[in-house]
Amino acid sequence: MNDNIILFEIDKLCKAFADNMVLNNISTQIRQGEVVVIIGPSGSGKSTFLRSLNLLEKPTSGTIRFEGLDITAKNTDINKYRQKIGMVFQHFNLFPHMTILKNMTIAPIKLLKQSKEEAEAYAMALLTRVGLAEKANAYPNQLSGGQKQRIAIVRALCMKPEVLLFDEPTSALDPEMVGEVLEVMKGLAKDGMTMVVVTHEMGFAKEVGSRVLFIDEGMILEEDRPEAIFTQPKSDRLKNFLSKVLA
Repeated sequence: MNDNIILFEIDKLCKAFADNMVLNNISTQIRQGEVVVIIGPSGSGKSTFLRSLNLLEKPTSGTIRFEGLDITAKNTDINKYRQKIGMVFQHFNLFPHMTILKNMTIAPIKLLKQSKEEAEAYAMALLTRVGLAEKANAYPNQLSGGQKQRIAIVRALCMKPEVLLFDEPTSALDPEMVGEVLEVMKGLAKDGMTMVVVTHEMGFAKEVGSRVLFIDEGMILEEDRPEAIFTQPKSDRLKNFLSKVLA
């Protein structure tokens, strides 16, 4: 991890839906190579914060800088910026009418202007890495949930992003499939991929996270190294949350 390179600088970020303030004055930084894990109760604003990082949710106020560029500015080319940021959703979002290989190569060919041969070679290398090379010509409905999510991760990697955002990547999976997805994510962390992960998997947060943010009622109540968050929580709210999720 390069502690000197700040990828994201978030300053006084707010997001309101009608009269409901979902994000309330959030400020933090995310550095290159960090695995930032976001935890908190349901409805606390975790996913809204994550989705704000690639402007899937447009902030009501505040600024988000990526590599020094204010991406919340009106003249920002958001599509060009999004090419640097991969997103893995809870429900896979694979195109059902396309083969796995086509799912993985369509964006690099169209957006990065890669040749079909180059895109397919890279996609096959990634599929091999996650043990799914034999599924290249299968369709999404022929895969298990765990396989689909591993495909969703390597599909994001096909764009060679600088950051990967994960929005509860295991919450839609059967319990026995969670491990295979977390193993892929652990491997990415070991390779130095910058990751921001919203998850209920506290074991992953402890083992892989370099920093944990605890969000409640749209605010970061605590942020620290995992060992400090889990063994020395400062606020009563975090203590109460952990007593329920770690029970």
